Amino acid sequence: MPGLIRGVARTAVVAGTATAVSNRVSRRQGERWAAQRQPQYAAPAAAPPQAPAPATAAGTDRISALKELGELRAQGVLTDAEFEAEKARILAS
Repeated sequence: MPGLIRGVARTAVVAGTATAVSNRVSRRQGERWAAQRQPQYAAPAAAPPQAPAPATAAGTDRISALKELGELRAQGVLTDAEFEAEKARILAS
């Protein structure tokens, strides 16, 4: 009886290992086939460099806002930290 159980256990281990290996091979083949089916697109071309935008009303608004900010700092109304924070906000907009 112990020989029979040992044989059945060995067969189960071999069958389980074979199933696991077969599944892995099938999964890898499926991934390869899927990669081959996907169209191969070329990398997008780099955008041509853009010339700097001419000064617009928004640009002159920024300049006037920065001038006013500088005047407020010179008068002592704004601290250096407040000035830098507002300057960064204006330049980011």
